[in-house]
Amino acid sequence: MSFQPNHHNNNPSLPPPPLTTVLTTAKPLNHMLLLPMHLHSLSDPKSKTLTPNFTTTMDPTLLLSDELLLQILAKLPNSPSNLSNSLVCKRWLNLHGRLVRSLKILDWNFVSSGRLTHRFPNLTHVDLVPACFHSPRNAAAAVFLSHRVASMRVAPGWCFGEDNILPAEVIDGGLRVIANGCPNLRKLEVVGASEAGLACVGEECSTLQELELQRCDDEVLRGVAVCKNLQVLRVIGSVGGFYDSVVSDIGLTILAQGCKRLVKLELSGCEGSFDGIKAIGQCCVMLEELTVVDHRMDGGWLAGLSFCENLKTLRFQSCKAIDGNPGMEEHLGFCPALERLHLQKCQLRDKNGTGAVFSVCRAAREVILQDCWGLDNSVLSLAIICRRVELCYLEGCSLLTTEGLELVIDSWKELQCLRVVSCKNIKDSDISPTLATLFATLKELRWRPDTKHLLSSSLEEISMGKKGGKFFRL
Repeated sequence: MSFQPNHHNNNPSLPPPPLTTVLTTAKPLNHMLLLPMHLHSLSDPKSKTLTPNFTTTMDPTLLLSDELLLQILAKLPNSPSNLSNSLVCKRWLNLHGRLVRSLKILDWNFVSSGRLTHRFPNLTHVDLVPACFHSPRNAAAAVFLSHRVASMRVAPGWCFGEDNILPAEVIDGGLRVIANGCPNLRKLEVVGASEAGLACVGEECSTLQELELQRCDDEVLRGVAVCKNLQVLRVIGSVGGFYDSVVSDIGLTILAQGCKRLVKLELSGCEGSFDGIKAIGQCCVMLEELTVVDHRMDGGWLAGLSFCENLKTLRFQSCKAIDGNPGMEEHLGFCPALERLHLQKCQLRDKNGTGAVFSVCRAAREVILQDCWGLDNSVLSLAIICRRVELCYLEGCSLLTTEGLELVIDSWKELQCLRVVSCKNIKDSDISPTLATLFATLKELRWRPDTKHLLSSSLEEISMGKKGGKFFRL
């Protein structure tokens, strides 16, 4: 064995240093690379010499078990760089797949081929909505279209509708793959499934707690009823311009008898009447939150809400009419446990229907009204029946005036918080001394009724709008 001469040695006649000295005086990086060799030799009782293990020398993480490496990777922050860890090697790719819990699928072939469950065996949340539509041929020119209920890829010349949804048997096949490969599934979102596919998920995934089902009808709800442990359910029947399905009292009754542990329920584009809502109230005794979106229910359905004895939150969104024929007030009843009433983007011109809503929700402690059409002083005055209101939030109520607001909140003796935003006819100059005194007793006051005036003030501070006044006027 020969060694290179040591140029720092003043006496060239001296013999070269022994091998142990060379290892001791090596750089720290070399020492770290030799550490796996040393550990390998110690782990082998038959090994008496430092035999280098080139596999562990190149990848020291092979000394760690999968369980320990999973704990390390799980503590990394969620960031794009965390995804790059799966590109290190095949082992890290498999470990990364075991850490993923939530996934949105864009290509249905990834589901039907079994690659989804093989690559990500521990999924608890699967969003299949974008993949349930036929992909546009020109994928390079495709863009994402977001709707209130769905997001999908579209391209020029591609029209959205029921014809672009995958056949029910194809979707059911993918659901069976997920049911067999994701035993810990807790949340699922899907479009156009049938009774058989959902029944398979309900039987195999006993931990399923949250389900969003689009283009749903009465027959499909028979499969949903198999999901005995379901707690959160979003049912979307008919969506104008997208798809048209019918959910009636039959489906609501089936749902109520099968999913008795529901805590949150959203009915979007659903039909029905008093009987369907009554069945839900009587069977789903744990129901705490009900959201009604763009409903098509028959007159008199509001009276069924009184059977929801534990209902705490009631939301109406994008409803063209609340109840066309609510009936006599003494027959409506009310929700005794209700805490929050939220109306957003609803038509409130019908005083009978709006008055019936306030009557059913007379026990509410929070009243939230956002961007509702027809909400003037006379309509808001119907809310005087809600005597226990502690928080009132008004936004986008352009027909309300300061006088109408004062009349209502003066009757709410327990009011503590008031928020008024973007209500242009509520003026600071119209505030009476009585209203000013009431403001002083509130715990929270957010007063921004005239946002245009605030914009003008902010623009004046930065001298914007003075130049080019011919084209920029407030």
